Amino acid sequence: MNESGDGGRPRSGTEKADPGSAPEDGKPQRRDAPGGGILMGRPFGVPVYVAPSWFLVAALITWVFGGQLDRVLPELGNLRYLVSLFFAVAFYASVLVHELAHTVAALRFKLPVRRIQLQFFGGVSEIEKESETPGREFVLAFVGPLLSLVLSGVFYLAMKTVEPGTVPGVLLAGLMISNLIVAVFNLLPGLPLDGGRMLRAVVWKITGKPMSGTIAAAWFGRALAVTVLIGLPLLTHTGSNADVGGMETVMDALLAAILAAIIWTGAGNSLRMARLREHLPDLRARTLTRRAVPVESTTPLSEALRRANEAGARALVVVDSHGDPTALVREAAIVGVPEHRRPWVAVSGLAQELTESMKVPAELAGEALLDTLRASPATEYLVVEETGEIYGVLSTSDVERAFVQAMARPGS
Repeated sequence: MNESGDGGRPRSGTEKADPGSAPEDGKPQRRDAPGGGILMGRPFGVPVYVAPSWFLVAALITWVFGGQLDRVLPELGNLRYLVSLFFAVAFYASVLVHELAHTVAALRFKLPVRRIQLQFFGGVSEIEKESETPGREFVLAFVGPLLSLVLSGVFYLAMKTVEPGTVPGVLLAGLMISNLIVAVFNLLPGLPLDGGRMLRAVVWKITGKPMSGTIAAAWFGRALAVTVLIGLPLLTHTGSNADVGGMETVMDALLAAILAAIIWTGAGNSLRMARLREHLPDLRARTLTRRAVPVESTTPLSEALRRANEAGARALVVVDSHGDPTALVREAAIVGVPEHRRPWVAVSGLAQELTESMKVPAELAGEALLDTLRASPATEYLVVEETGEIYGVLSTSDVERAFVQAMARPGS
């Protein structure tokens, strides 16, 4: 599964996450995302994590495949669980190859990749930028299922070289079938699957509108979720004499419900993130900036606030004797000072020293603005004109509020 800026997608079994910073050279991010799980390595410079949920599904695969081995190779005894565990690891190695295909394609298109994560229902490649063209989007989505199909073919050819009914034969057959299922499942035309990304690219190409492609693919994804919820249990028991009230039926229904929930949620996330990207250009430093008044470091807080009220300003900038900005008075610090103490508290005690990274050009907007703020976390930033003149102060709380409002607007 490949996750890019317009939402997560359950691939090879599966969201912008928040949009990450994107270096100009398109190289992968070196920072480790929190909560990623166990770091297994860095192929192509991209960290690969195994989420704790993987161990649960590995145990489940070991148990289920072990039961199948007991019917095919009863002479294995308890060794069948060791063979089953090997199968689970080999299967997820195949999933990793699927995700690496997305990653290599993304890096080829200079799209930064935050990380790859192997988790409960497959894997996620967290791509931090959206493809610039529908053609690249199509290729980026298609390479994953393509590699799974190639792996299925490789395992099929390898299976022909060993004796059927042996441990290698059963393992290779299982890996061939599982990779074929991964490829076919991911080619289904609905977000957040790879097939949904491909459908999105086609509609984008026809209409010229990425959002139209996302809407179409997301609704196909929701229809797919309903189909899986209803159809998977029916398909599993069609033509069988299984007890409809038995444990097997319950497990099939539970699996269908989990898959349907993941697909439905992923489709919704794709819509929300696409809507956000559509409105990102509305996030402009100039329009979000608070008017500020300059004050010297020894100015009492009460006097500084009086000047700000007279000027209709909502922020304070500490300046030196030459009028050059040196610090920003933190809004949270002001709120924490009782009103009766404000005449005795100098603004210097409530200010954060101004660094170059806290200076934001007034013309920044959209993702460029978010990337700049994310690169240098702070509560307030000094917004300056091209000439270096102070324009005002940008508060992260105002950016977050605008961010939420953008998410709440109806898509066009």
